[in-house]
Amino acid sequence: MPKDAHHKAAEQHDNAAKAHRAAAEHHGKGDHKTAYQHSTKAVEHSKTAHEHSIQAHKKSEEKSRAATA
Repeated sequence: MPKDAHHKAAEQHDNAAKAHRAAAEHHGKGDHKTAYQHSTKAVEHSKTAHEHSIQAHKKSEEKSRAATA
């Protein structure tokens, strides 16, 4: 299994979740500017996580094909 790609994806998902929570907290306090900044960061982390997930999937497929060849 391509653990590196899976771990990178999981780490980015965690970072996105943390940023979302921070955004919600700031939004609840009425600090909309900071909430927006955290939301923007969360989207960046989510996109990066998605890219790593795609890489992990491709590597898994390649290893699976090689094992059955």
